[in-house]
Order: sequence, then structure tokens, then C-alpha cells
Amino acid sequence: MENLLATSTDTRAQLPLNGPAAEETPVLQLTNIEKVYQTSTIETVALNRVNLTINRGEFVSIMGPSGCGKSTLLSLMGLLDEPTSGTIAVDGRLVTSFSDRELAAIRNLKIGFVFQSYHLINDLSVVDNVEVPLLYRPGMGGKERRKRALAALDKVGLSARTGHFPSQLSGGQRQRVAIARALAGGPEIILADEPTGNLDSVMGEEIMDLLLGLNRQDGVTIVMVTHDEHQALKTQRVVRFFDGSQVG
Repeated sequence: MENLLATSTDTRAQLPLNGPAAEETPVLQLTNIEKVYQTSTIETVALNRVNLTINRGEFVSIMGPSGCGKSTLLSLMGLLDEPTSGTIAVDGRLVTSFSDRELAAIRNLKIGFVFQSYHLINDLSVVDNVEVPLLYRPGMGGKERRKRALAALDKVGLSARTGHFPSQLSGGQRQRVAIARALAGGPEIILADEPTGNLDSVMGEEIMDLLLGLNRQDGVTIVMVTHDEHQALKTQRVVRFFDGSQVG
């Protein structure tokens, strides 16, 4: 988690990536992306010449069978991994050649992550979990962190649970905490990896409704990896993958 959330004092990473981002500038743009995993004897092509643009305010679903490259794609979009070839632009600025410290700063400032298994810290309260990414924001004090965390928990309907611990929550509530954590930093885009995958159908619908509300009412850009066709069809666009290639 420290590697995911670490930030940098590097000037280039902290300045706006392209000045005030124009409305027509895509939040994310992947061009001719290839990802190849190489061992001593086997070469595996995880992604093959992928071109994908995510526009501001979109809700996009990524679908495909297991092993088709969906999670690899999300890792690249979240700047957690590097492509073998191709370029990635955030707010119109190429970041493919940025250092690890610069990429970490961009993740912390611009990208929120929601995981299937929540990735909450069991020994921390709900509000403290939500504050974790903000600990790495330069110049942000404790009062501001708490204010943002409480506002995010209110947004996901968990104001009454701030002092609880993850073990005291249902799966749906834990996912709401994870969404609040992603929202607290005011990201430009949320990347959600199977956010309803560990939930029953009722809880899954609640989480999906929450994400749809964040997108439609608050304008949050969301990219969601999912196996659920029913949930995917609620989003604005479905991008399908098969064997590492984009098919729709």
C-alpha cells in the first residue's frame, strides 16, 4: 500500500499535468498499448495493440473472459505497471516516461482505486481507513484529512459508521468504505476492479447504484472491470476484450 499511495515532492509531478484540463481533453488515453510477460522459455502477450480513450465524465465497463487482459489493462491505466510498448496520457500529457516517484504522485492526486477485496486495514477505524491516501498529500494537515474523510463517508451513506472497524461491517459496507477512500482525494477518475464481485446480488445492486450516482450526479469518471453483463449494460460504454485484444 505504501508503494501505491506514496507521493513525491518532484515539481513536475505536482504541477497540473496540462494546465487546467480542457473539457475535451481525455482523462486517459492509451495508444498502441502492448504488454508482454517474458520468462526464460515462454512469452505471454497480455495486451495486443490496445487503443482506448476515456473521456471526462464517462462510465466505461471493461468486459471479457478470465485471463483476457482486463486486470492488466486496469493496472496500466492506474499507472501501477508500465506497458511493453505504446503510450499513456493523463489529461493530455504523456506519462509513459515518468519516474516511479512522479507516477506515484499522479496516482495519489488524480486516480482513485476500488478493489474487489476492499483492501481495508483491519486495525484502523473506518474514518482512518479513508484518510490513508491523504496521509501522502503534501501540506495537508490532520483537520483537512478528517474533513475530507467524513465528507466522503457521508457521500456513501456511512456517517454513522466512522468509528467502526472493517470486521464490524458487511461486505457492502466495506465496499462503500473503499469507495469513500477513493473519493476522499478528489480524483479525476476512479478505477474499479470487480467492485461487486464479492457481494450478493442485493449488495451488488446497491454498490452499482452508488457508482452510477457518483457518475451521473457528481460527474466522476469511472472505469469498471466486471464479469457481470447486467451491471455493465448500465454504464455508458462497454469495451470487450478477448485474448488480450480489444473486440468492441
